[in-house]
Amino acid sequence: MDIDISWEYWKKILKTTINAAEFVGLSEDRIKDAAYRLGGFLAGHVEPGNREQALLQELWREATEEERRALASMLVKLVDQE
Repeated sequence: MDIDISWEYWKKILKTTINAAEFVGLSEDRIKDAAYRLGGFLAGHVEPGNREQALLQELWREATEEERRALASMLVKLVDQE
């Protein structure tokens, strides 16, 4: 599967999703865990649509579980602050 969207649009989608999760009362830890699980799915099943997604996929594939959780957490932080 290929998701051909821009990096900025991808971040906007992620931000909207995080805002919805916060609105329904999910804790920050639950949101980060969901981001970690989603990252695993995307890295294993979706072809990157742009160079930023390709970099994330490559980092994800080379990372340990702890590093993957940190990467997911950083992405949540990145879009939540925009």
